[in-house]
Amino acid sequence: MAFVTKLTFQSGDKAVLDRVVDDLKQFVERKGAECRGPHSDQPKQVSVPQYRTLQPGDQFSSWSYPVYTRRLEIHGADQIAREVGLKEFPDSVHLEIEVEQKKPLGHRR
Repeated sequence: MAFVTKLTFQSGDKAVLDRVVDDLKQFVERKGAECRGPHSDQPKQVSVPQYRTLQPGDQFSSWSYPVYTRRLEIHGADQIAREVGLKEFPDSVHLEIEVEQKKPLGHRR
């Protein structure tokens, strides 16, 4: 059975995010694995309230910033996907890893 490793990267720094994703895609392809993506989502605008004190009430205007998302898929190549999971990424980049097991067509249970 084949495995698909789905990687979701998020960051408020688009330049760093694009560099990390492009470098990772090149790494995976150099190792000989099949890599699909990067796929981009529309940037999400996040708003965070800022309070003048630790008490509720008086506050500054909210801090607003975009969050960019890129997705990659690594098909098969479990060892390469494992290496990717152990890599160090900049603090400004958040990574989520999901592993999905694909069964061949006609396979039961």
